[in-house]
Amino acid sequence: MSTESEYAGYLYAYFKREGADGEQVYFALSEGDDPLRFKDLNGGKPVLRSTSGEGGVRDHHIVRSPEGDRFYLVATDLCLYKSMDWDRHQRWGSRSIMVWESGDLVDWGEGRLVEVAPPEAGNTWAPESVWDPEQEAYLVHWSSKLYDGPEHEGETYNRIVCATTRDFREFSEPQVWIDRGWNTIDATVIEHEGVYYRYLKDERSRTHGVPHGKSIFSETATSLMGEWKPLAEGIGLGPVSQGEGPLVYKSNTEDKWYLWIDEFRPDRRYVPFETTDLAGGAWTPSEGFLLPEDPCHGVVLPVTAAEHERLTAAWA
Repeated sequence: MSTESEYAGYLYAYFKREGADGEQVYFALSEGDDPLRFKDLNGGKPVLRSTSGEGGVRDHHIVRSPEGDRFYLVATDLCLYKSMDWDRHQRWGSRSIMVWESGDLVDWGEGRLVEVAPPEAGNTWAPESVWDPEQEAYLVHWSSKLYDGPEHEGETYNRIVCATTRDFREFSEPQVWIDRGWNTIDATVIEHEGVYYRYLKDERSRTHGVPHGKSIFSETATSLMGEWKPLAEGIGLGPVSQGEGPLVYKSNTEDKWYLWIDEFRPDRRYVPFETTDLAGGAWTPSEGFLLPEDPCHGVVLPVTAAEHERLTAAWA
């Protein structure tokens, strides 16, 4: 298994906003071991395309296997470019996720569509995977609006739903992981010294009674399926006006973490923040960063020097 000390760079997998080719898989690679400066691979063109399901993919996430020899890429099966009908996508959207797997981060083979959400789900958004040693399986989680009847009528809200898998082909029965009683989307998790830190978007509209709507909040737990306690709300507000699609990763060289928040404005997308104290809950805007053009919801994965060289050779 690759250890933290062996990492020597970072891979950023993402999509671009709605366009003829935007909702596909793009890769960018760090400049050496710089955690905040990235350049597009493959000339800024997709490295993977979905021709299944909705014909587009968003919200990419990659997990490295605990043995370090396998990678699984999951993504939302969604193409808004074909139809900006948000109501349709949340009532009768895909109940599947796209899955690719690779042994080297370069050869991903054919992607496959895997149904994971229950029939009462209207959508299956922003899937992510995390290895859970307690269950000896990957915990895969996503956002779904859950409806009371088969007609998917009436009003409801997004919860975070989860299932477990060991091979990304067969999944357990889905269950609700997070239910706040209001719209919650875009969960992501990182572990440090036996504590899990979870970042999510409060999808509610911002009002006097909901001062942190449309922004990121965080929670902690010592077990993925255990009790989660609140840590911070409204993360990033001030430097950003709103936020979603949080991604989080650790520096390869020091005890510093980076949290990117997607501001989803016409003129700006991801904005990086940093901290040296995950447990403190406070994040400071990063400086001197370089991101690809139009960087949307994705993942930053630490990679080894050999993996960095292989990605460069394949798509430079």
